[in-house]
Amino acid sequence: MSTMKPENTAVSRGDRRQFVKASTLATFSAMLGMDIPFGGLIPQGLTPVALGQDEVVQEMDLIHKPGLRVLNLRPVNMETPALLLDDEITPNQRHFVRNNGLMPERAGQGSLSGWTLDIDGEVERPMKLSMDQLQSGFKVVEGAYVLECGGNGRAGFYPPAPGNQWTLGAVGCALYKGIRLRDVLLHAGLRNSAVYIGYYGEDIHLSRDPSKVVISRGFPISKALDEHTLLAWEMNGEPLPAVHGFPLRLICPGWPASTSGKWLKRITVRNVVHDGEKMTGHSYRMPKYPVAPGTDVPAQDMEIISEMPVKSIITFPETGMEVPQNQEVPLRGHAWSGSGNISAMDVSIDFGQTWKRTELKAPRNKFAWQRWNVGIQFPGPGYYEVWARATDVTGAMQPMVVPGWNPRGYLNNAMHRIAIKVTA
Repeated sequence: MSTMKPENTAVSRGDRRQFVKASTLATFSAMLGMDIPFGGLIPQGLTPVALGQDEVVQEMDLIHKPGLRVLNLRPVNMETPALLLDDEITPNQRHFVRNNGLMPERAGQGSLSGWTLDIDGEVERPMKLSMDQLQSGFKVVEGAYVLECGGNGRAGFYPPAPGNQWTLGAVGCALYKGIRLRDVLLHAGLRNSAVYIGYYGEDIHLSRDPSKVVISRGFPISKALDEHTLLAWEMNGEPLPAVHGFPLRLICPGWPASTSGKWLKRITVRNVVHDGEKMTGHSYRMPKYPVAPGTDVPAQDMEIISEMPVKSIITFPETGMEVPQNQEVPLRGHAWSGSGNISAMDVSIDFGQTWKRTELKAPRNKFAWQRWNVGIQFPGPGYYEVWARATDVTGAMQPMVVPGWNPRGYLNNAMHRIAIKVTA
């Protein structure tokens, strides 16, 4: 009697059914923290019981993000290692992912059937606009914009704050094409009572209850009328990828990326501050005054985050690099600020005792990040840390340590540090 090898069994079965993709299997293993010995035999569309519902596989099959770190699968949240953020324009496959619910079916299908953008509320002429009307009825513009999660850097807070434990990679700077939100709002006829806008998307609540809203945030009319606030349908020369908001998303640069709503279906103009899902309580809010770590801050003492702080990253080299003595090391990275442009970028190799000014490239446009680079000659063998510090046009400068603690771990803009070993 012959014995059939396990691999032959898998091949024969593979002729009749699909098995989970290798990329998805790797993600499952990472989330479980262990190998799945028979993982290659998991039928396509089935999720390990420990990880949740079957729709996770369907979403992951739409996302091609090699090298990104998975923080969560339901909803999908992925961050980019600093080394993979070296491009001046972040490629789609390297841009971080921050979801609050499940991607809508439309996004996966790439379908515009039945889709319109509704504009209502404090406007004279409520409208339903098709994609053709948006693209042909208003001036088309393009810009490179940094989007950064308000919780980027949350992992650095102690005591720990709840939420995805982002380190440095919940940020990216892509090229977006669309129209100015202000042009649409003015066309609808803003009333004098207009104070705030709120958005609604087609994303699906994790409970799949259609009556529940996943996230509905917004921003003041003054920000809505800014020339850099867009309704975008294209990212890096392609229609918005499913995970990044197809068919239309907001781009609200300089503010937390949660204001740049994805999978848009409606924008409502309010005569009060918008109170949608994740606009109240502690969500995307900071204490109005400094608090001691671990403080239970009352909701009434929290205020909405607006401009993101000045920040920078080192994208080359990565920590742990070894270099021979007397070899100049090229350092480079990006710097950005919710206040606008960066005025200076400096690095230190002696724990902040002295600083060296880097070359700083002008931004492509306001709210794009700026490339910096510098060559460093280390004085001798040993362990070194490179610290990176950006200063923006308002004079704000990155702190050396994690800034003031807050209940949700927002706005950590401490300097990025890497370790380098110099050998004799």
